[in-house]
Amino acid sequence: MFVRILFLLLLALNIGAASWLYSTPRDLGAALPANDDGVPKLVLLSENEHDSLSGNAEMATPAETRADLQNDVCGTLGPFATQADMRAAVNALTPIVARIQFRESHAIAARGYWVYLPAPANRERALAIARELSNKGLTDYYIVTAGEQPNTISLGLFRDPANAERRRNEILALGFRPEVTQRSDEVQVYWIDYAQNNREPIDWRARIGNHSDLQQQKIDCF
Repeated sequence: MFVRILFLLLLALNIGAASWLYSTPRDLGAALPANDDGVPKLVLLSENEHDSLSGNAEMATPAETRADLQNDVCGTLGPFATQADMRAAVNALTPIVARIQFRESHAIAARGYWVYLPAPANRERALAIARELSNKGLTDYYIVTAGEQPNTISLGLFRDPANAERRRNEILALGFRPEVTQRSDEVQVYWIDYAQNNREPIDWRARIGNHSDLQQQKIDCF
C-alpha cells in the first residue's frame, strides 16, 4: 500500500513539473541585446572578405573593349638575370601598360676566357711540361685531371679578354704555345611581355633605369 501511494505521489510531481515547463514563456532570451553598449559587433571573416571584394570590384579598371584589343601593340623586354630584377620591373611597368606577364628562358652566358696549354699525349708528358713551367718561374697553373680535357694545363680564367690575351702573350714569351677559348654556361633568364593600347612606345628606362644589357623587341600580342 505504501509503495502504491509513493508511486502516485511521484507521478503527480512529474506531471506538475511538465505542466510548469510547458507553460513557461519561450521568448525571454530574445529580448536580450546581442552585445553590451559600446562593444563593437562581432563580424565574421567571410563577411569582411565579401565586403572587400565588392569594394575592389567597384574600383577595378574596366576591361578593354574589342576595339582596344585590336589597337594593342605588344613587346618584350629582357633578359633579366634574376627574378628580383624582373619582379621590380613588372611592378614599375604595370601602371603604364594594358597587360603584362613574364616568362622564363635560357641563354648562353659567357663565364670568362680560359688560357691553357692543350693536353699532350699522356699524363707523363703533361707533368714534364708542368715542370718546365715551374723551372721558368711560373707557379699559377694546374693540370686538369678529369672531365672532357684531361691533362690540359690550365693557365687561368679571366673575365676581361684583354687580360686573357696578356696572359697568353706572357706564356708565349716563355716558349710555349698557349690557346685562349671562351667559356660559357647555360643560364636561366627572364623576359617581360607587355601590351600597350596606343602606338606610343613605353618609356621603360624612365621607370626601371638605364639597363644597358636589356633589349626591347616587338612580339605578337597575347
